[in-house]
Amino acid sequence: MAFPQIARYRAAGPSLWAFDKLPDGVDVVPVPIAAEDGGESHGTLYSRGGERAVVCMMHPRGDMQRHYAMPALLEGGFAAFGQAGRFLNNDVNLIHERIILDVAASVRFLRERGFEKVVFLGNSGGGALYTFYQSQAVTTPPGRLTDIAAGDPCDLNAFEMPPADGIIQLATHLGQGKLMGSMIDPSLVDERDPLSIDPSLDMYDARNGFRELPEPSSYPAEFLERYRAAQSARIARIDAIAHGHVAEWNSYLAELGAEAFDDLPLAERQRIERRALVGRYMEIHRTEANPAYTDLSLFPSERKIGSFFSPRPDVFNYLEAGFGKYQTPRAWLSTWSAHSSRASTLDCLARVTIPTLVIAYTRDNAVFSCDTDAIYERSPADDKAMQRIAGDHLGYGPGGEGDRAGQREATRHIVAWLQERF
Repeated sequence: MAFPQIARYRAAGPSLWAFDKLPDGVDVVPVPIAAEDGGESHGTLYSRGGERAVVCMMHPRGDMQRHYAMPALLEGGFAAFGQAGRFLNNDVNLIHERIILDVAASVRFLRERGFEKVVFLGNSGGGALYTFYQSQAVTTPPGRLTDIAAGDPCDLNAFEMPPADGIIQLATHLGQGKLMGSMIDPSLVDERDPLSIDPSLDMYDARNGFRELPEPSSYPAEFLERYRAAQSARIARIDAIAHGHVAEWNSYLAELGAEAFDDLPLAERQRIERRALVGRYMEIHRTEANPAYTDLSLFPSERKIGSFFSPRPDVFNYLEAGFGKYQTPRAWLSTWSAHSSRASTLDCLARVTIPTLVIAYTRDNAVFSCDTDAIYERSPADDKAMQRIAGDHLGYGPGGEGDRAGQREATRHIVAWLQERF
């Protein structure tokens, strides 16, 4: 049997999310966004004139300026604002405590523009981002976060953070950290060696229940229990490495700022400066290993074997592409750590009481039914609704990118829900 062609890098960009065309008479306005901390991002405002409500779309690292929901929103009587944050297409140094200030700046701009209602449409990681933002926006100072996950100062109490009036969770996952916690490979035993392995924890080992794809696997409950515990332990191990790097930096930064620093010999000053400022990057090997990718009895749905990236996760697991593969220590702790990231959808939901619509795609192999069910069930909103729609994570049907029936159905529900409330 010939080995199938596996794309080393999946095609990515606006085409994955983009609309085909806009309705007639739409005014398209590019908007530079400057956050209060100096961060810069940009967005695009689409309107036909006279709209009282605007729907916002943003993702931590994706470009939501041409989201497929926009044409239907405009036809339904709503303006649409798509934003590309400061970490566009690059989460190597993505700090969630900083990027939500991009959200704050865009909401402030839209309020000043005259929109009476601002609604978040959070797609995938955008839902987790907006949930994190809203939870901080409705927290009265001085109760907001005052640092990033790594401990560096970032006092959100000092910034204006206007809350939204409604939120749509479209194929929203539980946060990038929780996502990583479910798919990181616990069989890796040496973070420096992508091939190091403990066979007893390898989900791609036939002795643990794996079957050669496309046959479905079946993992024993005892293996899964050990597997999940080992995933958590690996996250903790990487966290410790990240915290160690940050502690080393901070130690040398303290020496750099000490009064006696200027009196030291040149060579010693250079040594301290270099250690205080040296760049550290972490390679996170093998992040394509959720047993639910190959065992469809876990979180049953209409999905096919495989992951978001590939029908062969056993192969893709060893590629350099994938989620969270190259990180600064601070970005790992803020964004991809299941233990340290504050951008956790369920953890932030308790403060998100605005009207909420949850949409789940039934063929989604990135966000499973247990995730969207939990978001809906744990939402404290008095006004909440849920819809299940046939489609993969991007809303495509069995025909691939040419089959947009799921996207159309999702936007139909979104527009109807919005029209009833806004």
